[in-house]
Amino acid sequence: MKPPLLLAAHGTRDQAGVDAFTSFAARVGRLVGGHGITSAGGFIELSPPPVRDAVATLTAGARPAKIVAVPLMLSAAGHAKGDIPAALAREQARHPGLSWHYGRPLGPHPALLDLLDARIRAAGAGPDTAVLVIGRGSTDPDANADVVKTARLLWEGRGFRFAETAFVSLARPDVAEGLERCRLLGARRIVVARYFLFPGVLPDRVADQAAAYAKQHEELDITTADVLGDCDELAGLVYERYKEALSGDIRMNCDMCVYRAAMPGFEHRVGEAQHPHHHPDDHTTHAHA
Repeated sequence: MKPPLLLAAHGTRDQAGVDAFTSFAARVGRLVGGHGITSAGGFIELSPPPVRDAVATLTAGARPAKIVAVPLMLSAAGHAKGDIPAALAREQARHPGLSWHYGRPLGPHPALLDLLDARIRAAGAGPDTAVLVIGRGSTDPDANADVVKTARLLWEGRGFRFAETAFVSLARPDVAEGLERCRLLGARRIVVARYFLFPGVLPDRVADQAAAYAKQHEELDITTADVLGDCDELAGLVYERYKEALSGDIRMNCDMCVYRAAMPGFEHRVGEAQHPHHHPDDHTTHAHA
């Protein structure tokens, strides 16, 4: 019997984002089900279903000895490095004898670059277009660097005028600063590429902030591309991460991890203890403990 697959996502207060995750979890279920693998998905905070319920589904009946957990994260920030592993440890305490194979985050990956490229071109990008890749932003410099790397890889060989990077929260440059940088570099046609899996509060904020900047600079042609979205390419990448985790072929970049390397200004994070997120739907825990 192959180990089940747990999709561990962050969660959102936006119903469209929850619906997109639900649809994607069903898509992944159809894909891996064809290989004899059961799957379920849950959130670590903000919206139901919680990871707790997904694990309960996977352990009902014939209890598996192991579950493969894949974090639905585009980079290895605090959620992938700390929050999800801590939540899995909590489920291990709830289900004695259960153990985990933990997959790596989804990006950077060629499939994600191809999806970004498709979304950007669907927004009307051409050779004269500058691309501004907007990531979520993190207090982890390694995660922010992943977004910068993605933007650079997107630029290489794809014929855009240039590609810049910005963030919607927790890191700079912000959306307006990123657009201003593009303008100062001579861009007159800019596509804002939202580097997010699904709709939600933050992707909407990116679109709103880009529209506000465009209103102040009517000489520029600024378009916001769609998020990556529920699609077969993402489902295939999740299955790839599942197989990696199961085979032990995990190649997460730990060289610059803020919990391992004393990065300037982040020295206090080295060896820092990790804690699970409080989930309002999980009544067995009420704090980050």
